[in-house]
Amino acid sequence: MNTVLILGGYGAVGREAAAALAGVPGTRVIVAGRNPGRAAPVPGTVAMRVDAADPADLARALDGVTTVLMCAEIDNARVAHACLKRGIGYVDVSASHDLLAGIGGLDDVARASGATAALSVGLVPGVTNLLARVRAERAPSTELRVGVLLGSGEHHGPAAIAWTLDGLGTLEGSWTMNFPVPYGSRVVHRFPFSDQYTLPGTLGVPAVRTGLCLDSRLLTRLLAVAGRPAAARLLRRGRVRSLLLGALARFHFGGDGFAVTVTSGEGEGDGEGGVSFSGRRQSRVTGRAAALLIRDLPALPPGVRHIEQLVDPIAFLTELASDGFDLLLGPDGR
Repeated sequence: MNTVLILGGYGAVGREAAAALAGVPGTRVIVAGRNPGRAAPVPGTVAMRVDAADPADLARALDGVTTVLMCAEIDNARVAHACLKRGIGYVDVSASHDLLAGIGGLDDVARASGATAALSVGLVPGVTNLLARVRAERAPSTELRVGVLLGSGEHHGPAAIAWTLDGLGTLEGSWTMNFPVPYGSRVVHRFPFSDQYTLPGTLGVPAVRTGLCLDSRLLTRLLAVAGRPAAARLLRRGRVRSLLLGALARFHFGGDGFAVTVTSGEGEGDGEGGVSFSGRRQSRVTGRAAALLIRDLPALPPGVRHIEQLVDPIAFLTELASDGFDLLLGPDGR
């Protein structure tokens, strides 16, 4: 019996992963959070109150668990260490580079216990990492460009909204990329997604740039304005930040679609040569990707690795796409 503990399991991603895992034979799913009584139950799963910030409470929750899926950012390196030291598999959907780097330092702990830790699991990073590997293997280049288009109408939790606001204005630059129908050509603005920091090391590509746009062209232009240094500083002020977070949590504009595209450098592969993945509800694809990886985790080698180092990218993306998403590998797709 594979017992999976999902920390932060009542968020959008955690619920999607729990629903997918609940249907896997021989899998027991525990959905955990600090206040499970406030959330609707996930059918086919067991609810548990767990405060991951409390080491004693975490230790109690890990008894009998074979795999932990981390869907929150609560001292993740400490949580990962507690899991790996016990020989418990660990999967993390976090998108913060500093956090992932901290977990990466636990490779010796994982190897010693025979456990596997999988990082960069989800849409961004995750699907983008796999597309980047496909593109790098097909068309070696000195630079990869990753374009991310997100639906501005999808509901996101306060932590995700705050993370996005904090990323605005940290990097300069923009460029044009082609996304699958119905989006077409869009301007993406440089954004500090974690894959641009990890992919040079895992794929051996000298440079990787990641950019963000929204399905609404108007909101993308506002995003660019908000990313200017003066505006970004203003958005980080306490009261302004609180008011904006509250407004963004209540009001949604646009749809819930997403698309990610990877090309080889500026002006290269923006048409037929690019590879892309698209669909609806980014939280759904992240949860489903995590569920697929957890299913295969026992057969993967021990150690701490990013998703593109663990799975065959085309096989994984093809299976993920069969769940209602679209994978475009270009004219040479296999």
